Amino acid sequence: MDAFFASIEQRDNPGLRGKPVAVGGSSDRGVVAAASYEARVFGVHSAMPSKIAARKCPGLIFVKARFDVYKADSAKIMDIFRDYTDLVEPLSIDEAFLDVTSNKKGIPSATLIAREIKERIREKTGLTASAGISINKFLAKIASDEDKPNGLFVIKPDEVMDFIGRLAVDDFFGVGPRTAQKMHDLGLFKGEDLRNADLQMLIRNFGKAGIFFHQIANGIDERPVRPHRERKSVGIENTFHEDIATRDEMLTQLEKLEKGLWERIKKHGAFGKTVTLKVKYNDFDQITRSHSSSEPFVNPGQLVSVVKDLLNLANPEKPVRLLGISVSNFPPREDSGPLQLTIDFD
Repeated sequence: MDAFFASIEQRDNPGLRGKPVAVGGSSDRGVVAAASYEARVFGVHSAMPSKIAARKCPGLIFVKARFDVYKADSAKIMDIFRDYTDLVEPLSIDEAFLDVTSNKKGIPSATLIAREIKERIREKTGLTASAGISINKFLAKIASDEDKPNGLFVIKPDEVMDFIGRLAVDDFFGVGPRTAQKMHDLGLFKGEDLRNADLQMLIRNFGKAGIFFHQIANGIDERPVRPHRERKSVGIENTFHEDIATRDEMLTQLEKLEKGLWERIKKHGAFGKTVTLKVKYNDFDQITRSHSSSEPFVNPGQLVSVVKDLLNLANPEKPVRLLGISVSNFPPREDSGPLQLTIDFD
C-alpha cells in the first residue's frame, strides 16, 4: 500500500489532502509511524524522531494513529488478495506476497491480476496500492518500490540479470545501511559486483547471509510464498517521555514491561527459550543482550530474573530513551508438547 496510515488519514479528512502529514506523536519523544508523500519530499520517513521530522518539514501536520481503522482496511485488502489465491503471505499490515502461478480466476497473466487487484482496492477502500511482479520474492519486492505511488512494475524473466546487475546494493531487500557500507568497503556497489564476488569471501564477511546475497545477485530465490508464517518472537517496548539514567529507574520500567510481556506470552502461547533485552540510548545508539535456556521460560519469575541479569550485562552508561524485552526461539510445535505452567508466589 502507498503511505498506508497517512493515506487513510487523508482519505478520512479531506482537509489533510495534498498536505504533508505524519502519523505519530508530535512531542519531542514522538516517532513518525508513517509519512504522506507530500512529507516525504522533505525527507520525512517512518521511524524518524518527530522532532527531526518537524525540523525538516516546518508545515508538517501530526495526526494521532488509529490502528483499529488501519487494521479494518487491511482486512478488506487481504480478503481481496484471497479472492485470487490462497497463497498470500502478509509481510506487515499493508504488504503481502502473492503466488498467482495457479490462481482461482484462471487469469493467465500476473500483470492483469495485479491491475485488477489495484482497481478493486481503490473501489473498496479509496486507497492506492503499488504492485511488483517478477519470478521470485526478492525481485517482486524490489519491483513494488520502483514505481510508487499507484505504480505497477514488471521485471520479466529475460530482464532479471540486467536489472539486478544495475541495482545498487543499498537497494537490495535485506541490506541495511551498515551492511551496505561494509559492502562498499569491500568494493561492492552494484548487483553485478556482488554477483562476481567470491562466495567464500562473502561468507567470511556476512556469514550465512553471504550465501543469500550471492544467490539473489544471480536471480536465485527459492523461498516459497507461505500463507501461514510462524511467529518468530513476542515483545514489548516503551519510549520514555524523559530519559532515564539510574538502575532503579530502569528496573521499575522493566517491571512494567515484564508484566505486559507475560500477558502477551500467555495470550499467544509463545513460550520461548531466548529472552532479549533492547536498550536505546538518548543519542539513538542501540544495543541488545540475550540469554538462551535449554527449556522454554514458563514462569514470570524466570523472566524477571533473566532480565535483571541482562541489564547487568548491558551496563547502560548513558541516559536511556527506550527499553524493550522480547522472547523468541520457540520449540517446534510438533515436538514441544503441552507446557506445564508454574505459579510465581513472590
